[in-house]
Amino acid sequence: MTLLPHSRKTAVQAMAALAMTLSSLLQVACAASAEESKTTVSVSLPKQPLLVQLNQVALERRGPKLAVVEYAGEAGQGSYTVLRDGKPIQHGDLRPLQPFAEWSPGKRYFSVDFSDVEQVGQYEVEVRIGQQRAVSAAVPVRDNAVFATTGAQLLGYFKRSRHTDDADRDLPIFQTSRRVNAWGGWQDAGGDKGKYLSHLGYANYFNPQQASMAAWVLAYGAHARQALFAAHGLQTQVEDEAFWGADYLHRTLDAEGYFYTTVFDQWGTPGAKRMVTGYEGAAGTYTTLYRSAFRAGGGMAIAALARASMLARQSGRHGEFDGVQYLADAERAYAHLRKFNPQYGADGKENIIDDYTALMALVELHNATGQSRYLDDARERAASLMARQQADGGFISDGGRRPYYHAAEAGLPVISLSAYVDIEPEQGRRQRALDAIGSALKHELTITNAVANPYGYARQRFQLTQDGKAAGDVLEGFFIPHRNETGYWWQGESARLASLSAAMVIGGRKLADHGAAGYGLPSDRAGYAQSQLDWTLGRNPYGISMLYGFGRKNPPTVPESAGEMFVGGISNGITGAVGSDTGAGISFAPGPDSEQWRWVEQWIPHTTWMLFAAMTMATDEAR
Repeated sequence: MTLLPHSRKTAVQAMAALAMTLSSLLQVACAASAEESKTTVSVSLPKQPLLVQLNQVALERRGPKLAVVEYAGEAGQGSYTVLRDGKPIQHGDLRPLQPFAEWSPGKRYFSVDFSDVEQVGQYEVEVRIGQQRAVSAAVPVRDNAVFATTGAQLLGYFKRSRHTDDADRDLPIFQTSRRVNAWGGWQDAGGDKGKYLSHLGYANYFNPQQASMAAWVLAYGAHARQALFAAHGLQTQVEDEAFWGADYLHRTLDAEGYFYTTVFDQWGTPGAKRMVTGYEGAAGTYTTLYRSAFRAGGGMAIAALARASMLARQSGRHGEFDGVQYLADAERAYAHLRKFNPQYGADGKENIIDDYTALMALVELHNATGQSRYLDDARERAASLMARQQADGGFISDGGRRPYYHAAEAGLPVISLSAYVDIEPEQGRRQRALDAIGSALKHELTITNAVANPYGYARQRFQLTQDGKAAGDVLEGFFIPHRNETGYWWQGESARLASLSAAMVIGGRKLADHGAAGYGLPSDRAGYAQSQLDWTLGRNPYGISMLYGFGRKNPPTVPESAGEMFVGGISNGITGAVGSDTGAGISFAPGPDSEQWRWVEQWIPHTTWMLFAAMTMATDEAR
């Protein structure tokens, strides 16, 4: 995810050369040279006049089940047949959707809704329009669908991504004479052996929660969802990974009380020294911004350690360090950041990401200790977060008018408020938080449905940058803008979509207006939650499942810029068109190979958020 073409190209040169040599040997009979056998990866929208796009991985037995039909032929009446295990069980007419031309001018869109079919089995959707016929990928329908189908491999992704190079036991800290032990943790992405609690801190509003978010999701799952993991034979596996993450957080907690934000080597650039440092911009310039603010992974690191301490008490197990140490680390780190946090942000000011990550830290500290001081501080953080909410439910990132949007964790404000509701005993305060959650979810539905949107893709507000700062009109679109405060970073949004699914389910269940359309939600919320996961799992215009090892078609392998592809890893995903400042249009892996990281590379937040969404949507009962 954080890789850049010029910085990784040389790092994989030896591997690429070896692959090319082997290719030449295999093709001697054809007299093809290694250079001639090399192909450039480029993925275009499918050309077929009739397509049926469906989640290719798993659909919930009692949840929404939707297929999207794309048609580029002459007008005509269309019909569909739903097949279970190869046998037709339902017929009907295609339902036309609103005209939509942004991604494929000239196409018409239809939907097939077979949500009322609740038998377990393997499903396909066959469609006919005139003389054209198309059949979707096959998808299993079952209980706890995504979790039961993918949970073991999602967990396996973390094990496969562990970083175990002993050199990290003795690393320098940038512009100091100190050396520290930052061993363990997970590599950040398929082609990036760096380790990040967060990155992009220099841009202030882009910090994603990376390794610390993974550590929290794993510890939370192992502790709060023990019955679910145990029912699928995954409890020991998730505990091991949770403690692996907690141990890394302990090692990266400095004696002064702050966490090290990044272990970085300029994306594997030859000659670059690996160290604890911050970095800035497309050049990967080393900086002293290596002390993690709440927003730079510090808040979620505290939350993860506090939850790991509860897991250790519950399970009687721990990693290299024990539950007492995990909790002591969490409390010490919070006390430090409570005092110094603004100093660790690039601009010296707290923003919305500080609020929701600090709120998660405080909720987990309260859960672990029961101390009222953490509830008191949580109330302040929740109030600060809610004060950033606009009348229509959207959030502002700063103290001005910059809209909140995030490519990796857009659902975390609602998730943090939902966690706060669970510890708040005063009804008035709880109700204010519930009202904020309801307003935020309504905003997500409203902005997503404000335009023709055949796939139900979650839309967002943003501003473009002028002189490096967000300015001008507030705009809306499907994908994050390419002209933003980072100066170079934009990519697919698989993590963002899963975070919004989780937020819709968690927040929706807190509200009074429950429904029975799936996941304990009314139909509009259930459909929204499902659509975001469906997009990543194959129901998108490219018909690609971004979850490697699952579905009919996966992203291409591009070692030059995307590195390794692990089963259970999730590629960055689809973006707006190359060259579009606003992120309008649509692109996936258009080439050249050196830029394919934006779409193809696997990144740890994607699997983290998919695992969290899957466990959120599932019930604890064994099926």
